[in-house]
Amino acid sequence: MSTDNFKDHFSQGACGYAKYRPHYSQELVTWLANLVSEKNCAWDCGCGNGQLSVPLANHFDRVLASDASADQIAQARPHPRISYRVATAEKSAIDAQSVNLIVVAQAVHWFALDSFYREVRRVAAGNAAIALLGYGLATFESAALDRALKVFYSEDLGRYWPAERRHIDTAYRDLAFPFAEIATPDFAMESRWTLAEFSGYLQTWSAVSEAAKNGASPLEKFLPQLQRLWGDAGSKKRMRWPIILRAGKVED
Repeated sequence: MSTDNFKDHFSQGACGYAKYRPHYSQELVTWLANLVSEKNCAWDCGCGNGQLSVPLANHFDRVLASDASADQIAQARPHPRISYRVATAEKSAIDAQSVNLIVVAQAVHWFALDSFYREVRRVAAGNAAIALLGYGLATFESAALDRALKVFYSEDLGRYWPAERRHIDTAYRDLAFPFAEIATPDFAMESRWTLAEFSGYLQTWSAVSEAAKNGASPLEKFLPQLQRLWGDAGSKKRMRWPIILRAGKVED
């Protein structure tokens, strides 16, 4: 989502993204909201379909939710306290010194960081906080499913992942973070999905889309193995995604 060259990896699958992505826990959302004492306005930057915007609206008077993808915004769930807008992270058109909390969920690795951080400082009100979050590869209770997914992720899809994906693999520790950093607890997301639901989730991966553009079909080759390991397709398997989280106070 850079200012001049937005790399749109997700508009094409916006419907699937809204349907098949895991959800952030209420404990995480409450912790984010409690980073600030004033709860007039939060900015969910790179909001996608509003997965984090909606729960944040339970804590803030107003949520500004922006994404550079019009297709993602079109899938967002309406809420009386959320104002959705199509805008890049670096040029938000948000009023200066008006935002108490800035959050970026599973998106900051696409941004032009220097420009985005300038925008953060411009829109931040006094004592504002910023949180960058995302999630890594899912883990299963089944060791066999775990191994198969890791091979699919790193070997079958390895060359199709955008370069920016490495920041997820390094848990954002290699990203510049020029703010007064706050210690963060451990959070995770959990879901119990059928085979069809998990397959739908895999379809939303940017590397799967990139492979299809190049005439490859690693997911089609993986699905028979996944079906064998899953067993009853209607059975729900428990999955866990570790949350990546960096937070800090925005200072002049």
